[in-house]
Amino acid sequence: MKILLVEDDRKIGRFVEKGLQENSYTVVWRRTIAEANDALSESGFDLIILDLGLPDGDGLDLLRVWRDCAFNEPVLILSARDSVEDRIQGLNIGADDYLPKPFSFEELLARVRSLFRRQGSDRKTTLEHRGIRMDLLSRSVTFRGEPVELTNREYSLLELFLSNRGRTLTRTQIGEKIWDAHYDMHTNLIDVYVRKLRQHFDEGEDEPPIIKTVRMVGYLMP
Repeated sequence: MKILLVEDDRKIGRFVEKGLQENSYTVVWRRTIAEANDALSESGFDLIILDLGLPDGDGLDLLRVWRDCAFNEPVLILSARDSVEDRIQGLNIGADDYLPKPFSFEELLARVRSLFRRQGSDRKTTLEHRGIRMDLLSRSVTFRGEPVELTNREYSLLELFLSNRGRTLTRTQIGEKIWDAHYDMHTNLIDVYVRKLRQHFDEGEDEPPIIKTVRMVGYLMP
């Protein structure tokens, strides 16, 4: 599991990073809002641990922007703001959990594990969009009721887009998820696979493509 830690305090950041790594989590530690957004544009994460008092802005404003952009990954706020009102505000904006500082690392670890369990139990077994239906249990796909045969790569790429509808995915993110590598954004292999998916689910010239090209960035399933 890959975690993005957004924390400007070096002592706390090192402490949390080391503890999570010792429990077999992959941790990317960033100290500012700008660095956090850059990290998210370059790679996907399974969980965000977010401080609120950051050098270049308020973490709550950052969280609000993420949720407005349909960023659905779980977010655990870790903050010195410990009043009931602060917690309510954070949860209402879109945090999945809120842990005030000072904190016990064992409690932080328990909350991280709980969020991952919740994420797994809440995961849908079917994904549907514009006539496409993907059954994650049987690994089958239909389009307007008719079965569609996909290769493993095509299936994985379609699942990635269906799971991130409304969110622009960079070529780097796609490469990391589908090819398990920091993929070269300039290769046309990803473009080839996107073109194959479009051909499988072509709805005619009068309909927009199922996957939209975001020029110089990547792709989006609107």
